[in-house]
Order: sequence, then C-alpha cells, then structure tokens
Amino acid sequence: MPYCVVTAAGVAGGEQEEVRIFYQRYGHGATKVLLIIGFAGTYESWAPQVKGLTGAVEPVDEEAPPDDDAVGVEVCCFDNRGMGRSSVPEQNSFALLHSMGSMIASKLAAMAPHRVASLALLNTTGGGYQCIPKIDWHTISLACRFLRARTPEQRAILDLEVHYTREYLEEVIGTSTRRQMLYQEYVKGLSSGGMQSRYGFEGQINACWTHKLSPTELDRIRFSGFLVLIIHGRDDVVAQLYHARRLAENLQPAAKLVELRGGHLVSHERPAEVNMSLMEMIKASNSNTDLEEWSNLPNKSDGLLLSGSASCLTKRDDDRVNYLVFTYNLLGKLQLIFLFVFGVFYVILEHVRRVVKILKPVRVSASTL
Repeated sequence: MPYCVVTAAGVAGGEQEEVRIFYQRYGHGATKVLLIIGFAGTYESWAPQVKGLTGAVEPVDEEAPPDDDAVGVEVCCFDNRGMGRSSVPEQNSFALLHSMGSMIASKLAAMAPHRVASLALLNTTGGGYQCIPKIDWHTISLACRFLRARTPEQRAILDLEVHYTREYLEEVIGTSTRRQMLYQEYVKGLSSGGMQSRYGFEGQINACWTHKLSPTELDRIRFSGFLVLIIHGRDDVVAQLYHARRLAENLQPAAKLVELRGGHLVSHERPAEVNMSLMEMIKASNSNTDLEEWSNLPNKSDGLLLSGSASCLTKRDDDRVNYLVFTYNLLGKLQLIFLFVFGVFYVILEHVRRVVKILKPVRVSASTL
C-alpha cells in the first residue's frame, strides 16, 4: 500500500514520531490535483470527484512510470492523520493533526503559493468559532445524539442528517429511498474501517478550533496570482454559508463563489455541478485567465454606493459597519461559550445518569430469601 512517511514532533522532550500517511493516485496527466478530505472523512469520500476529473475508478500502479506529458488530470487523495489507514496517535498529540480539508489547503497555499496553480475550497469555514453550526434545536439534537453514538448504525443515521439535505435523502431510487441506500453504505464503511479513535477525533477537533488565516496569509493568497474557487452548499448545517461568503470577499480579486442547493457533502449531493466548476477552474488556470475576468464578486475598489448617488461611504457609515462587525464577533464568541457550557452540562448529566444506574439498589422479593 502507498504511504508517505514523515516525522512529527512528539508529545514531550522534542522526540520525533514517525507518521504514515496513506494516499492513492488516479488518472494520468500534466495537471496535478490534490484532494484534501475534511473532518472525520477518508480519501474514499472523493470518489465522485475522482471519477469526474479523471474518468478513473481504480488507482494507478505505483510501480508504473509517470506520464506527465499526457493531456489529462492526475488526482492524489489521502487519509488525514488520525483517520482511515493513516497513523493514529496512541496518546494525546496535537502536532500535525489537521482536518477540514479547506483549512489545510488554505494553509498550504499561504505557506507555498509558488507551488499552487489554483485553489478550490468546498464548504469551508475560517476555523475557530466559525466551526460552530447555527444554534437551533435541530443542531443541538444532532450534537447530543453524536455524543451518544456508540455503534456504526447510530453514527450512520447522524452522518446522513449532517451530510445531506432531507429532500435529497427522501428521493426514491427504484424501490428504496436514497436514505435507505446510503444508510447501508455508511454502516458498511464504518463497520469495515472502524469508528474513529478518540485521540484521532480529539486531535482533529483541536486542529479545527486552532485554525486561523491571518491577514498576512490572506493577502499572500489574494496577491499570488492563482485562481480561487469557493463552492458551498446553501443548506450546510456544519459550515455556515455566511462565513464562506465572507472568505470569498476577503480573497478578492482572486475568488469566485459558487452556491449550490445541497448540504455539507455538496460534492456528493451535486457531483455534476461541483465537477463542472472544478474543471472550469482547471481550464481557466491552464489558459492563464485574468483574475478580474475569473471572479464573479463585486470588486472591493468599486466602493459601496448609497441611494444611487456617486458618494462612497461616509465616516459615520463606516463606524456603523465596524459596530456591526464587532457585534457579530461578540455574538459568535457568546455562541461558542453557550455551546461549550451546554456540552459540559450534557457530559456531566450523562455521567451522573450512569453512576445512578450502577448504584441503583436491586429489589429482592421475600420469596427468593
């Protein structure tokens, strides 16, 4: 099996730890595409995009010579550390434990922009409190059930609700609904691959919370000259659409935003539209399309006009905008605090319930004495 072996800092004493990252390559061609899966996913989740971009369903022979002169696309996808066939830390270790594929891709683009031809971000957030879904009774219910899920069957039911829209799941395919078909696939995948380890889960959660693109990193991506594509499902309950729109605005003039009807796994729910957008970006990048021509968002330099007049925002209006931004950020932090307190309360409640169940006295009838 193909593995990329790297070293990472250990937990203590600066010791080096060997990390094995499992990967697969598909297709042949001079255009190289790196697909980075998101939180708690494996490389297999990219199947619709692998087939759509390369036409291949089987990985290439690693012993075969490279064919970089071919006109086509070669795709590489891998399991993040802590998931699938890649190394799982045996203890709490947060070094190089990254998930949320778009977060990794953004960091790589900011670190080495000269090695990036184009950047596509699917259902992305900026990390930190932006990872918190919109707080309502539905998401609270999902969070509670997720904490209680112990079997592949329980986890599969939750994953379907998180990944797809209800309309998509209730579509009838033959004699079954799509929900019934996907449920069997999810249970099979979770049973064969095993549930994610606690350390792997905690490491990826930590990486998501601590991820942040600094203004310098955003500018590095904006002004490096490559095209940026942001694709987002309008009904995503995990990554809120608002944050994707803000990121696209912050990456002007390089970014194009594509909003599709779908949930968090819009790449599965709308594979044809997603693959078409990705191929458009690849072709535009290969043909050196101008950034201004690529973007579908209003240029920041155009300014914001009021009431049809030619005057730009006044200082008073600018102060109002800053106040709204401050209020939004404050509400975001309060939302994070609320979710944390609720999670702690729920965990304590579950622990007390288990203790009471263990200590509950057993009734013994007189006839048994």
